[in-house]
Amino acid sequence: MRIVVALGGNALLRRGEALTSENQRHNIAVACEALAPVALEHELVISHGNGPQVGLLAEQGAAYRDVPVYPLDVLDAETQGMIGYL
Repeated sequence: MRIVVALGGNALLRRGEALTSENQRHNIAVACEALAPVALEHELVISHGNGPQVGLLAEQGAAYRDVPVYPLDVLDAETQGMIGYL
């Protein structure tokens, strides 16, 4: 059976955690451990969100007043690429 699992951005970065690759890799590992038994028995398709990551990246960009803020589509692409890599 094919099972689709959506990991929200909050599953990858918990409230209050710093936007670091270490934090997100840890949370991804926790999710993978929980999903591993399912993957042994079924075809597993995993999707992910990126809401907290986009918001934090936008806040970081807004802190630099001498440069324009990147548009949302660029921030979204940056975070999607980062999460896919992690």
